[in-house]
Amino acid sequence: MKGYTKEQFLKDSISGALVAVIAFPLSVALAIASGLSPEKGLYTAIVGGFLVSLLGGSNVNIGGATAATVMTVFTIVGEYGLAGLAVATIMAGIFLILMGCFKMGGLLKYIPKTITLGFTAGIAMGIFSGQLKGFFGFRMGELPVKVLDKFAAYANVISMFHAPTLWIGLLALAILILIPRVAPRVAPRIPNSLAAILVTTPLVFLLHMDVATIRSVYGEIPSHFPKFAIPKVNLDLIQNLIPSAVTLAILIAIVSLLACVVTDGLTGERHDSNRELIAEGMANIFCGFFGAVPVAGAVARASNNVKNGGRTPVAGMVHSIVVLLILLFLMPIAGFIPIPTLAAILIMVSYQMSNWREFVFMGRYAPKSDFIVLIGTFLAGIMVDLLFAVEVGVLISAVLFMRRMSDVTTIRSWAVPTAEELASDPECLSLKAVPRDTLVYEIEGPIFFATVDELLTITAASSTKVMILRMRGVLTIDITALHRLENLALRCRNAGITLILSHVMEQPYSVMEKANFVECVGIENFCANIDEALERAKQLTGSSR
Repeated sequence: MKGYTKEQFLKDSISGALVAVIAFPLSVALAIASGLSPEKGLYTAIVGGFLVSLLGGSNVNIGGATAATVMTVFTIVGEYGLAGLAVATIMAGIFLILMGCFKMGGLLKYIPKTITLGFTAGIAMGIFSGQLKGFFGFRMGELPVKVLDKFAAYANVISMFHAPTLWIGLLALAILILIPRVAPRVAPRIPNSLAAILVTTPLVFLLHMDVATIRSVYGEIPSHFPKFAIPKVNLDLIQNLIPSAVTLAILIAIVSLLACVVTDGLTGERHDSNRELIAEGMANIFCGFFGAVPVAGAVARASNNVKNGGRTPVAGMVHSIVVLLILLFLMPIAGFIPIPTLAAILIMVSYQMSNWREFVFMGRYAPKSDFIVLIGTFLAGIMVDLLFAVEVGVLISAVLFMRRMSDVTTIRSWAVPTAEELASDPECLSLKAVPRDTLVYEIEGPIFFATVDELLTITAASSTKVMILRMRGVLTIDITALHRLENLALRCRNAGITLILSHVMEQPYSVMEKANFVECVGIENFCANIDEALERAKQLTGSSR
C-alpha cells in the first residue's frame, strides 16, 4: 500500500461498488441453488469476501459464493443440514490453511487442463439440472442429489410446467442473452443479471402474476449482520464429513488460484498462491462460524474488479461493505425477485461454465488420450461426485502419461562394424571403435516401473567380457528400475562380465549412490562419457577391437 493515493482509493471504491452490484444477484441465486436461504450467499460476500481481500496473496482477487461449490454444498445440506455445512466449511478452511503452510499452492499447476475443464463442465451440468424446477415452475418435492436422478424426476413432471413462471424465466433468459449483443454500450454499466431482475421483478409485482418469489418461498429475509454461532460437533460427524470437506478444499483452491492466474494476466502482477490458500482457509473458517456458504475467489468478480480500475485489496473490502449495506437496507425489496429469474441467471452461469467450445475443439484436434481424460472426468462428475471426478481424471492422466513415457524409452545396442564395412561405408567410419568382446547399449528416456521391461532386452553373448550402458539420455530413474539394474549387475558378475555405466546424469546417480549401487558396481566403472567408458573397456579386454 506504499504510495497509495486518493485517486486510487476512488477507483478502488467505484470498482468495489460495481462488483458488489454484480455479486448481489449471483450470491442470492447461488445460495438458493445450494439449498440454503438467500441471505447465506450475502453472508459469504460480507464475511468471506472481506477476509479474502484483507489476507489474500492477490491484490485484486475477490471472494464470494461460487458455482464451483454448489453441488457439494447441496449434497452436504441434504445429508447433514446447516450444522453439517458449517462443520464441513470450517474443516475445508483448516485443510486449505494446511495446504498453504505446506507450500502446496504450486502443486495445483500439475492438474491438467483436461481435468479442470471436465469437472467444471460437471459442475455446470449440476447447476443446470438444479434450476429447471424453478425455471419451469414444476410442482414437485425435494430434488434428488444426483444429477441424473434430477433429470429422471423432471421426466415424470415435464408436462406439468407452470406457464407464467416459464414466461418470466424465458424473458429473463432473453435479457441475459440479448443485452450484450443489442446494447453493448449499456451492458458494461448495467450487469446482465441486474437488468433481468430490474425488468422481471416489477413486471411480476405490478401484474400480480402467480409466480414464486424469494419472499413467497423463503418468507421474510433477515436484514441484519450475520450472527456468530459455534456449530454442534461430534466425532462421527467429523469423520463422515472428511470427504466432503476435502472436496470443498480442492474446489476452492482450484477456483481461487485460477481467478488469481486470470487477474495476473490482466494486471501483469504475480500472486502468492500459498498465502492465497491460507487466506481462503481463514475466510472459510469464519464463514462456517457465521453460517455462510463456503467462499472462494471468483473469476468473474475479480476480472470485473480489474476492468473497473480496482488494483488493491481495498476494492474487495469495499465490495463486502456495499453488499452489507444492501443486506441491511434493501433486502425487503429483494424479496420480490422472481425465482425463475434467479434460475435463468444460473442457467446462463452453467452455460458459460460448460466450456462446450473447448469440448468441440478437443474432440477435433486434441490427442485421443486428452479427450478420454476430459470425458472421463466429466462423466464421473455427473454420475458420482466432483472429488471422484478429479480422482478419475488424475488416474486416467497418470496411466496415459506413463504409457506415453514408456513409448519414448528405448534401449538399443551398438552394432560393431566389420573391416569391410569400415572400408566401404563412410558412416561406419564415424562410429566409435568398440573393443573386442564388448557390448554397448544406449538407453534413451526415463526408466521407471512402467518401462523396466525394456531392461530385459539387454543380453550378453558367452564371449562378452565388458558391457557398457550409455545413460546420457536417462534423466530420471526410480527404485523399481534400480532394482532391475541391480539384477543386471548381479547377472553380469556371475557371468564374469564387467558392467560400466557411462554419462550417468545427476538424478539417477543420486539414487544409485544412496542405494549403494555405485559401491556395488565400483566407482571406477562409472565413466564421465563414452570415450572414457570405451578406454576402460579396452584396458579390461586388452584389445581395441
